[in-house]
Amino acid sequence: MTDYEGIVNSGKMYKVMELSDEGFHFNEALRQMERFNTLGYTEDAEKEKQHILRELFAEVGEGTYIQAPYHAMLGGHNVHLGKNVYVNFNATFVDDANIYIGDGTLLAPNVTIITAMHPISLKLRTEGYGYNKPVYIGKNVWIASNVTILPGVHIGDNSVIGAASVVTKDIPANVVAVGSPAKVIREITADDDIYYDHGKLIVDNII
Repeated sequence: MTDYEGIVNSGKMYKVMELSDEGFHFNEALRQMERFNTLGYTEDAEKEKQHILRELFAEVGEGTYIQAPYHAMLGGHNVHLGKNVYVNFNATFVDDANIYIGDGTLLAPNVTIITAMHPISLKLRTEGYGYNKPVYIGKNVWIASNVTILPGVHIGDNSVIGAASVVTKDIPANVVAVGSPAKVIREITADDDIYYDHGKLIVDNII
């Protein structure tokens, strides 16, 4: 039996179209994802959507919610979602390898998380080779709109990634990172519990 999980998460090259995950029904997963994306928002539809997610995703923690539509190469088969994760509209998971998202993390609209890569070598690409690097996102992270996270990236707990950033390298915990490529611009400090939005006092602006 082929060690599918070991191969796709190893960072080593393999012929993508020749490797199959025994027991995983690709087309059925995509049909289920399509159904999730068209169910709507009635009480019964919400229950069915949660059922579909638990069938498709590697893990779905309690209190986690995904706004339709979402898109995933394998329907979410290699996506591990912690508790109370919120994923906004149009998330894209290129989940050829594992994607881990920790408890309490927020994804804004149009976030893309990628694990799959192709070699630069034209010879290897035309022969169908690819490779993957798992992505790890910590707890209580905020990924703002239109962020792209590239293969192999680790993002530490509590950090914030600014809108439209491209995360090419690891981001430590407790920082704000912005840009393309994303760079740390500052640490998150105790002042962030006092001020928000460029110096406004939180205590004076909570309704």
